[in-house]
Amino acid sequence: MLLWVSRLLQRARRASPAGPGSAEPVFEAADAQWWWRRPRESDSIDQLFWVDDAGPVGGVWLTTWDAGWQCDPITVPGAPIDRAEVWERALEQAGAHAPGTVTIPVGDGDDLYHELARAADLTAASHDSTGWLDAGSLPVVEPPPAGFTLVDRTMRPDRPHPMRQRNGDAVEERLRTCPLYDPELDLSVEAEEGEPAAYSLFWLDPTTKVGLVEPVRVDETFWRRGLARAMLTEGLDRLARKGAVRVKISYGSEAAGTLYRRVGFRPTSRPTWYERRPLASASRH
Repeated sequence: MLLWVSRLLQRARRASPAGPGSAEPVFEAADAQWWWRRPRESDSIDQLFWVDDAGPVGGVWLTTWDAGWQCDPITVPGAPIDRAEVWERALEQAGAHAPGTVTIPVGDGDDLYHELARAADLTAASHDSTGWLDAGSLPVVEPPPAGFTLVDRTMRPDRPHPMRQRNGDAVEERLRTCPLYDPELDLSVEAEEGEPAAYSLFWLDPTTKVGLVEPVRVDETFWRRGLARAMLTEGLDRLARKGAVRVKISYGSEAAGTLYRRVGFRPTSRPTWYERRPLASASRH
C-alpha cells in the first residue's frame, strides 16, 4: 500500500510541478512515508486505486489517527479519470471502514471537491497552510547556540531514536522501511549532557526533486534558543546538496508560520479540512 500511494503522489506532483494548481496534490509521497512511522489500524485496509498502463492515476487513501480517520481522494491532474467518481468512492470507503470522525483535506483551487464536500453536508472544520522555498533561495546555515550539538542519525546509530517518546519504540524500524528515508536527513539537537532537545526530519523525493520538512519539534524546556532555526537551515542546505529543487512545508500555527517565513518559505495555499461526523450506518469490514 505504501509504495502504491507513494507512486500515485509522485505522479500527481510531476503532473503539477510548479504548483499550486486547481487539482494539485495536498500531500507528497514523503508525507505518506512519514505517516508510516508507527503502526495504524488502516495498515490492514485494502486501499482503492485506479490504474493505467503506467501505474496508479487515482486512489482513495484512508489513514487512522488518534482523533479519528483521514480520507484522501487523490487524482493525477489531467489524467482521464472521473474525479467525481473518485470522490464518491472515497465517501463509500469512509462509510465502510471509518466508524468515527473522518476528515477530508481539499486544496485551495480544487473547486470540484469543495463543491462536492458542501453537497455532502461536510463541515469545513479547519485549515492549515502550505509554503514553498526554492533551493536557490536558501538561508545561511546557522549553527546551534553554545552548549548544543546538531547531529544526524548516522552519528548516533546506537542511541534510542529521539522520536520514540512520541511515536513509539518501533519508529526507527518503521522509518527505515520507507524508500525516501535518509538517516543523513534525520537531524536532532543534543544538550550538553547528550539529552535530546529537538529533532527534525527532512525528506528528498528524487523522482519529483521536492524536499519536505516533517516534523520539526523542540522540547518546550529548550524553546526560544534558536534550535529550530539551526535544524531548518542545516536540513535545507542538505536537501539542496542532495538534489532538491524546491522544498515544501505545512503548518497549522502562526508561531510555526513565522519561523518558516523567516527562513524564506512563501505561503502559497490553505487547504480546507472537511469533517464528517460518525454515521449510524458505518460499520467495519
